[in-house]
Amino acid sequence: MSAHRRKPQEPQAPATRRRRPSRRTRLTRTVLAGACALVVLMGCTAWYLYHDLVSTIGSSKALEGAEKSKYGDVNILLMGLDSRRDQNGEPLPEDVLDKLHAGSSDIGGYNTNTLILLHVPGDGGKAKAFSVPRDDFVEMHGVPGFTGKAKIKEAYGRAKAKHEEQLATQGVKDRRQLEHEGREAGRKAELDTVRAFLGVPIDHFAELNLAGFYHLASALDGVPVCLKHPVKDSFSGADFPAGRQSLDGQQSLAFVRQRHGLTMGDLDRTKRQQAFLAGATYKLNQAGTFTDPVKLIKLIDTAKQDVVTDQGWDLLSFVKQAKNLSGGNVEFVTLPIEGFDRNHGAEINVVDDMKIKRLIAEQIGPKAAASPSAPGAAPSSAGSPAPGASPSPAPSQTSSGTPAIDGGGVPCVD
Repeated sequence: MSAHRRKPQEPQAPATRRRRPSRRTRLTRTVLAGACALVVLMGCTAWYLYHDLVSTIGSSKALEGAEKSKYGDVNILLMGLDSRRDQNGEPLPEDVLDKLHAGSSDIGGYNTNTLILLHVPGDGGKAKAFSVPRDDFVEMHGVPGFTGKAKIKEAYGRAKAKHEEQLATQGVKDRRQLEHEGREAGRKAELDTVRAFLGVPIDHFAELNLAGFYHLASALDGVPVCLKHPVKDSFSGADFPAGRQSLDGQQSLAFVRQRHGLTMGDLDRTKRQQAFLAGATYKLNQAGTFTDPVKLIKLIDTAKQDVVTDQGWDLLSFVKQAKNLSGGNVEFVTLPIEGFDRNHGAEINVVDDMKIKRLIAEQIGPKAAASPSAPGAAPSSAGSPAPGASPSPAPSQTSSGTPAIDGGGVPCVD
């Protein structure tokens, strides 16, 4: 009987002891995990803030079915509404009216005293902002029962009042419904009138009420502006020294509303509005508002109470793009007038409709790149700035030989 032989076993490697991660390794992993969680949290916060903004900011259907720009270009109409009432038609609080130096809530009506068409080219070129003087005498469009011409600022208020009158005859009594539907009719009429006057599509719009200038400047902790000369005006409350300065909310409203004491009155006020817009975009970029959650929330809260936009506008994409609209990347143009006249006792600006359309086409149309500047004639009244002139820093020397004021990145205006 043969002896049983065991199969020789292969030598086994000695058992290894599992090492516990070092303190540095554990710390690194914790930091990485925390960073990942923070990124997710920030993404969720940004998503929440954006959707909170979109869901609560006033949105309008006034541009529904309207023609759109081509080649990736975007035209945005900025409308500043001269109303002392909130979005529901309620008077602003008395303490707010006192700060605004704007008088009674019954003053102002629903005139669009600020009209600026912002053109953002699809090829990444310099944006252009065209200011439309509020007293330009133009053909009205979209105003029920009205044919002929009126001041361009009046299209909104005329259409609103007429539509509310029609609703009232149909038995509608709810004040908020009348206000909401009346304003929608007003927005559509203003958009139609400006579109017909300029001869270009309008892709989006933003409507800002009178208190919006106050709240925007406050949310930004001041807006930088530059004045060539000191000014003092009891009507608007403007009382500023010459030079670059930062305006708070109350001062900002006085700045954009002043026309008394200025050589060209309303036309100079238009330049103030341009300067405020340039200063606000400059401050947004310099202050890092888009990367600071606290500042961003303040800005969003401002938009909720003061701004109405067209429904479906991707505001997040525009906010990202807006960062590139500062630092001289926007050219401001005031549309020319031919002279001044009166209509039923009211002062009006006489304009050449075809000249305006040609100017706009040459500035932002397909041939704009080959045309460095559009021609135009100065208004017939003496002392008016040349059409197409942008508010820009003063020359290096004034007529008296004294050094001009340095705007430090923002335009200097009268």
